[in-house]
Amino acid sequence: MIVDQARYSGGRRVPCEDIGSALAQIRDGDASDFLWIGMKDPSRETFARVSDELELHPLAIEDSVKGDQRPKIERYGDGYFMVLRPLRYVEETSDVESGELMVFLGPHSIVTVRRGEATPLAGLRSSLEADRTALEHGPWGVFHAIIDHVVDRYLIIEDELQQDLDAIESGVFSTDGKVETSDIYALKREVLEFKRATLPLARPVAGLADQRSPVPTEELRLLMRDVKDHLSLAIDNTESQDRLLSDVLSAHLAQVGLQQNQDMRRISAWAAILAVPTAIAGIYGMNFDGMPELSASVDLAGHTLHYGYPVVLLVMLGTCVLLHRLFKRSGWL
Repeated sequence: MIVDQARYSGGRRVPCEDIGSALAQIRDGDASDFLWIGMKDPSRETFARVSDELELHPLAIEDSVKGDQRPKIERYGDGYFMVLRPLRYVEETSDVESGELMVFLGPHSIVTVRRGEATPLAGLRSSLEADRTALEHGPWGVFHAIIDHVVDRYLIIEDELQQDLDAIESGVFSTDGKVETSDIYALKREVLEFKRATLPLARPVAGLADQRSPVPTEELRLLMRDVKDHLSLAIDNTESQDRLLSDVLSAHLAQVGLQQNQDMRRISAWAAILAVPTAIAGIYGMNFDGMPELSASVDLAGHTLHYGYPVVLLVMLGTCVLLHRLFKRSGWL
């Protein structure tokens, strides 16, 4: 549906009831006048009506209808088609959700098409109308405000990801930390979602900031350079986060393997300790008559004391204690 549409003259909003008549007034009026149409999840019929009025390029229309496009900036005649992927950080689940924002930029018009919930443009138009500086630059001024808003959101989300990474890193290297491998992998997927939105945008934004940029004024090119710097900062930080997550994952897996090895050593040590009394008990459980320990005895005040059984028990206990101390000293227990 069409969320809002208006004509702007000298940075001031002028009511727009019909797109065709507004375009005719713009062509007959000042060169800085332009039309801004904002749509969100439009139907094919609504989009077709707007595209026919503005004579949008068929290839750009096809990409817009299909959706799920890679971030890019393409030129079609005297107009430009741009795809941005705004992001949203969900605090409750620590997930990064991506939306899709498509911008059709013409000499006297700009059309924004938002898809999904992660398209934070609510309030942008009203703030631009209150300031009017960006609107005085025409469609390119509006586009700079949009991409600057999206990139600034990238920096906020990157900071949230860094906090999640710090928490996982502390948990992995703390003595009582309980970090699961799935937690690290989940954060790595969110970082990957962030990179899908930002990395393809680096070259197009850099092209808007250099001397061969299609941006019409030097002032806007300087503003685009600022956007490029912010985007580069977000990308560099996320690349560092991705590498650090890989290292944290490797360290966590190494710790899991070390813990399993320690558990196996403990099990082996207890098995060795229990093997001694088991072996001795097995030998004496064979019921042979010719074993001298069975009849070993001593006279005490006229009473015959058979000492074979308690001696064997003491040998078993002493051997177990000795083995326990040896394993304890070696670190196996």
